[in-house]
Amino acid sequence: MTSYVKTTILLAGLTALFMAIGYLIGGKGGMMIAFLMALGVNLFSYWNSGDMVLSMYGARQVDGYTAPEFHGIVQRLAERAGLPMPRVFIIENDQPNAFATGRGPEHAAVAATTGLLRMLSPEEIAGVMAHELAHVKNRDTLVMTITATIAGAISMIANFGMFFGASSSSDGDGRDGNPLGMIGGILVAILAPFAAMIVQMAISRTREYEADRIGAEICGRPLWLADALTSIHAYANQIPNHQAEANPATAHLFIANPLHGRGADSLFSTHPNMEERVRRLREMAGAGTSWRGPWG
Repeated sequence: MTSYVKTTILLAGLTALFMAIGYLIGGKGGMMIAFLMALGVNLFSYWNSGDMVLSMYGARQVDGYTAPEFHGIVQRLAERAGLPMPRVFIIENDQPNAFATGRGPEHAAVAATTGLLRMLSPEEIAGVMAHELAHVKNRDTLVMTITATIAGAISMIANFGMFFGASSSSDGDGRDGNPLGMIGGILVAILAPFAAMIVQMAISRTREYEADRIGAEICGRPLWLADALTSIHAYANQIPNHQAEANPATAHLFIANPLHGRGADSLFSTHPNMEERVRRLREMAGAGTSWRGPWG
């Protein structure tokens, strides 16, 4: 329950940051506009963010005829998890990675890249998709997709800070303009997306360990997921994901950080340390004496 409370607080903080940017750009009027925009973004995200992210990555839906092995893996895992069958998508991308999205278990979708399906074994793929279904089961997908949408909107609105900074003296007393002036507008444009990234990072990290644990329980083999994470981490550092680089606000949706391995990406990664994730899973495998049999 603590992790859910923390996530709620962080999501509220992201919305408050959105409103604060509005105030710094346009005073009280700007804050009210930002509040209405945040409300609209949340409502839009609730109904459309899942499909929007899938469209952003050019994901194509598959079924038991077009991708029988992959679709079958997801179907069996969904049955084991007691979940409705999600929509299944494939993304044309060489980097091995995957994510889940949707506003709830009844409207969920899971997606894997062609790189993941090509480079990983069926067992490792099962471990990855079990992790994604754990996000669905925990209802993380709605929070994570709303976070991506708000973070992207914050970056967009912050850019207006540089253009509207000069309006602070438009009425002579600064009540309707930017309280910080031109320099403040520039600082908002630089610092606001950074602050949004920190909150976004904290939200994601609170959910990944739990999804690893429940995913291991769903597939019945923690080592499948541990081996998959090891492989994904090695390949992801070598193969760029240009779609994710163009849309960094969505990086936290993936099972592993899709941004190419650079110093800043590592320092402010939206994902917990991969070695620690693998260590915990191997510890689970060593301690587990009552795992259910393989899903297949």
